Amino acid sequence: MRESAGHEITELLQAWRPGDEHALENLTPRVYRELHRAAKLCIKRERDGHSMQTNGLINELYLRLTELKGVDWQGRAHFFALCARQMRRILTDQAHARRSHKRGGGAQPISLDAAPVVSPQPQPKVLAVDGALHALAEVDPRKSQVVKLRFFGGLSVEETAEVLQVSPDTVVRDWKLAKAWSLRELSPETVDGC
Repeated sequence: MRESAGHEITELLQAWRPGDEHALENLTPRVYRELHRAAKLCIKRERDGHSMQTNGLINELYLRLTELKGVDWQGRAHFFALCARQMRRILTDQAHARRSHKRGGGAQPISLDAAPVVSPQPQPKVLAVDGALHALAEVDPRKSQVVKLRFFGGLSVEETAEVLQVSPDTVVRDWKLAKAWSLRELSPETVDGC
């Protein structure tokens, strides 16, 4: 059943590519559950008190998807890989905006007597993960892609192998090595140094 659903999604993606809005309307309910699951995982991996909700992330994702033109969709796995990348960018952009705001971006000066007492918010984890992924991409781009597709996109080993055009065994090896490398990069000493 999953294979026929994947084929149907691929056909809708191909119809959407030249601008068929009806294809996009038919595609949306077929991919919503899986996108919701992936978005929920992305949000769950964020720091506590994160302001983005799962539905908000999906809405922002759909806005970005509707702006895409002429993507040569290779199939269901390619679509979900691109969605995973977009969700990561949305969360990273939001974290950068929060950091900029936290550092005084656009703030009006006020006297110390008028300033409320507030506690500092914890550093967003997503920026540390994003930095580690960029560093991993410099060392080994494919391992970085495996992490993005599996961790952010929620793709299976087989789907990741299909997107990257490698064997599932290669994805498993890359995943194990990338996790070990990332754990070292995201050790408390490294994250505190952000």
